[in-house]
Amino acid sequence: MNHSKRRFVGQLAGLVALTGLLALPAARADDYPNRPIRLIVPFAAGGTTDLVARAVSQKAAEALGQPLVVENHAGGGGSVGAAEVARAQPDGYILGVATVSTTATNPATNAHLPYNPLTDFTPIVNMAATPNILAANPAFPARDYAGFVAEVKKKPGQYGFGTAGTGSIAHMLMALYQEQTGLSLTHVPYRGSGPALIDAVSGQVPLVFDNLPSALPFVKSGRLVALAVASPKRLPQLPEVPTFKELGVEPVNRMAFYGLYGPKGLPKAVVDRVNAALLKALADPGVKKQIEGTGSQVVGGTPEQFARDIAAENAVYKQIATKYRITVE
Repeated sequence: MNHSKRRFVGQLAGLVALTGLLALPAARADDYPNRPIRLIVPFAAGGTTDLVARAVSQKAAEALGQPLVVENHAGGGGSVGAAEVARAQPDGYILGVATVSTTATNPATNAHLPYNPLTDFTPIVNMAATPNILAANPAFPARDYAGFVAEVKKKPGQYGFGTAGTGSIAHMLMALYQEQTGLSLTHVPYRGSGPALIDAVSGQVPLVFDNLPSALPFVKSGRLVALAVASPKRLPQLPEVPTFKELGVEPVNRMAFYGLYGPKGLPKAVVDRVNAALLKALADPGVKKQIEGTGSQVVGGTPEQFARDIAAENAVYKQIATKYRITVE
C-alpha cells in the first residue's frame, strides 16, 4: 500500500472512531445514570425554586440509583444557571430547574440572553406550580378585594405595589391586571421578593404582588392581608380569598411553574428515565407534603406536556412585554 492510500485509510479509521465516540451518550443511554447527576438551581438557596428541587432530589436519586446533587447558580434573574444547562453536554449528567422566569419572562424582556428557551433545552417534567398573591399592608383602607377596588378607583395612581423587580412575573401580571380592570396603580420594583415583602409589611409600600410561599407566612401572622390569588381554585391555606378567575380577571390567574429540563438533544431513553424517577418522587407522600407545605402544588406529567407549558407561558409573557414595552437590559 502506497503512502497516500495508507494516509486515507488512517483518516477513515479516525473518522469512524470519532463518530463512535460522538454517538456514545445515546448508545449507552440504557446504562444511564452511572455517576452522580448535577441539578442546577438558577436561584439562591432558600427560595421556592430551591425548596422544590431539594424536596424531590433525594427520592428521585433513590429511583435513579445515583445522587442528584443540587447546586445553586444564581444571577441574572435565573439566566446564569439556565445558560449553564443550555451549554451542557446532552448526556443527562447536568440538568436544571426550569421556571417561568428562565423560560418566559426573562426571554420576553431581555433580547440578549445567551439561550433560546424554546430550542436550547429538552423538557423533562413539570414538577410543581406556585400560586401568586395580591396582598396589602393591614393599614390599607380595605380588608377585601371589593374594598380594594373601590379604594383604588377613588385614588387612581396613588397606591404603589411592590414586586421582585422590573420584568418579574409579578410586574408583568400586574400590568396585565391593570389593562384588564382599568385600575391605575404605581409599580414599585425591588431587587427580589424579600425586600418587597419587608417594605409591604412595614408599610413603606401599601400593596405587594408575590408568589404564595414567600408571602404566606406574613398573611398567616396577620402582617399582610390577602386580597386575591392566582390559582385554579381557592387555596386550602386561604379558603376565604377569591381567585382572579372568580373576580372576572382570568388572564391574570397564572401560576409559576418549577420543572426539570436538560440541554437540547438529550436521548429519549434518558428523558424517559428521569421523567419516571421524578414522577415516582412526586408521588411520595413525604415529598408531596414538603411541596404543598410551601404553598405550591404538585404537577407531574409527560415531557410533551411540559414542553407545551413552556411554550404557552413564553407566548403569554412575550405578548405582555411587547404590549407594555417592558424591557430589561
